[in-house]
Parts: sequence; structure tokens; C-alpha cells
Amino acid sequence: MRNSDDPQVRGKIAMITGAARGIGRACALALAEAGADIALGLRDKNADHGLVKEIESMGRRAIPLQMDMSSIDEITAAVAEAHRFFKRIDILVNNAGIAPGNDIENVTEEDFDYTIAVNLKGTFFASQAVGRLMIAQKSGTIVNLGSQAGFVALPMESVYCMTKAGIAHLTKCFAVEWAKHNITVNAVAPTFIHTPGTEEYLADKENKKLVLSKIALGRIGEPKDVANAVLFLASPAAAMITGTTLLIDGGWTAS
Repeated sequence: MRNSDDPQVRGKIAMITGAARGIGRACALALAEAGADIALGLRDKNADHGLVKEIESMGRRAIPLQMDMSSIDEITAAVAEAHRFFKRIDILVNNAGIAPGNDIENVTEEDFDYTIAVNLKGTFFASQAVGRLMIAQKSGTIVNLGSQAGFVALPMESVYCMTKAGIAHLTKCFAVEWAKHNITVNAVAPTFIHTPGTEEYLADKENKKLVLSKIALGRIGEPKDVANAVLFLASPAAAMITGTTLLIDGGWTAS
């Protein structure tokens, strides 16, 4: 009997939303390197930035899918297309998310509704659509992208913080309800990560100085820091973990 399970996903089918760049791209590549074939949920299926070819160069299969997370119709269609192509979906990574910053007194209804539509509503209905397939196959794992912003307040990010706090609790609800179907549901909650989405903010020396002052490890995270945790939670090594949110914050919330 082995004393440890392999943190690999050989032969599994993984779907990643918001996969074109940043953390989503890193998750897609990490799962492919660990042996999974990949369904790429993209806001524009024609803009994968070479990701399909990169995954195929590893000897894995990959398909791009039109999947705007604010559209339930596109979510439903993308999940159905992935299932037709691969015949199953074993792993779902709900990575897609937006964070339009603004002072609370200046938040518009449009920004409020769109942030909730992508971050919360999109995550819920993507999980529902894939979860129905996982229930039928009696197995599966879902990893949601939360944020440290779900645990600490970030100025000018009130709506984003609210949605990420919602992700943490939604993860628990799915985990408890679907445990009977052999489905695990967890989340990761990163701090500031070097991605195209944070590039402009972190380019400001004062912003970067403030962020680094909060991170005990003294560095900005890299996409692979998150992808490694996602891979672990998606693998057999995490088979007894469900309903939890793993903070990847370099110690920000510990102080």
C-alpha cells in the first residue's frame, strides 16, 4: 500500500474558465503537464493566445470553447460541447472573474450587476452544469477561484470583495450537498498575483510597496503559485478535502 497518493491527474478531463491568460492559463498548463486533457472556457474562443497549441505540444488534447461567464446560454453550450468531445468532465476550475475598482460612493449599477454576474452567478451555473455530469458519472472535483479579498477588505474593491466572500461560502454549500455523489468542491484564495489584470496597479511604486508591506513572505505571487494549489486540490492527493478555501496569500491574512 502506498503511503501517499500521486498529485497527478493522468487521463482526466479538466475544464478551466477564463483560461486565456494569467491564473487560468497557468492552471490549464499545470493540469495538462500533470496528464489531463483540457477544455478551455474563453470569453472569445478565437483568442486563446496559442494555448491550444502549447497544450497539444505536451501530447494532450485541448479544445477552445466560447464561454462568456456572464451568459448562462454560453456556459450551458460550452459544457455540452466539452462533454460531446471528451465524453466526460472530471475537473472544473472556476477561474473567470473581474474586479472593476471604484469608491463605494461611485459604484454604478452596471458594474455591480456585471461583477456579480461573472464572479458569482457564472461560477454557480458553470458548477451546476458540470456538476450534473459529475453526478451522473458519480465522481468529480471542482476548484473555485476565490481571493484573499473574501477575507479582508480591500479599498475600492467592495463589490469584488463581496463576491469573493460569497465564493468561499458557496464552496461550502456545494461541497456539503454533493459529497454524497463523490464530488469534492474547494476554493483557493490568492493574494496579488503577477497577471495582466494586476500589471497596471502593481506598476505604481507606491501600490506595490503597500502590497509588499502586507505580504509576510515579501513577494508578489506568480500564477504558478496558484496553479500548483489548484492541481493539488484537483488530484487524488486531496481526496479527503472538501468545502475548504486554501489561502495563497503569503501570510497577508495571518497578521
